[in-house]
Amino acid sequence: MAGHSQFKNIMHRKGAQDARRAKQFTKLIRELTVAARSGLPDPWANPRLRAAILAARAANMPRDTMERAIKRGANPGEGENYEAVRYEGFGPGGVAVIVEALTDNRNRTVGELRAAFDKHGGVLGETGSVAFMFQRVGQIAYPAKAAIADAMFEAALEAGADDVSSGPDGHEVTCAPDRFNAVREALEVKFGAPERAALVWKPQTTVGVGADHAETLLHLFEVLEDNDDVQSVFANYEMDDALMAKLSA
Repeated sequence: MAGHSQFKNIMHRKGAQDARRAKQFTKLIRELTVAARSGLPDPWANPRLRAAILAARAANMPRDTMERAIKRGANPGEGENYEAVRYEGFGPGGVAVIVEALTDNRNRTVGELRAAFDKHGGVLGETGSVAFMFQRVGQIAYPAKAAIADAMFEAALEAGADDVSSGPDGHEVTCAPDRFNAVREALEVKFGAPERAALVWKPQTTVGVGADHAETLLHLFEVLEDNDDVQSVFANYEMDDALMAKLSA
């Protein structure tokens, strides 16, 4: 299992669904606010806001909560001013990690992230220290029932995508960042809203993680994801499915 898409498969701790949902809403609300502030509050004229609304809907966020966040972002005098910051470092076992954050206090955020890395056998590095190991791409995901593989492949390539992977779990379309909005919009016309659409950091090579580092690494991811300032976490690890299942039990 490769770790490159916000660790959607490593929710291995039980009994904290409500707290996790509240954390997720906090991050989504922040992204909605920033997206609305960075452009027009109209999602059809603001691709970033459209993507944020899509993510919020996928998380079953109430409509009025979304509307309040967008309204707050559309009024510059309301709420905090967040800036996007990328942090890079190494986790246990030499795993490269990229953390994307929205923060109103860089000193607080970098201090908390450095402490998390240090506590879990890693180190927070300088900007650019691991990014060269990844490729910045757009990813658009649809369920398998959205289309047959050939139809998704043809539509994606016609829209300007670079690659399409289809299987029992669904379709994943990959494209260059500057084509992301165009590809997503073209696919929405044909197949409706995707399950997930985002710019991600895709590892070009992966690092195998054994039992000696696996639990500590997953705990680092959990701590990072639990930070309100952190929006996304990407890493270039590869972990045996049996080991992942054991840690998820």
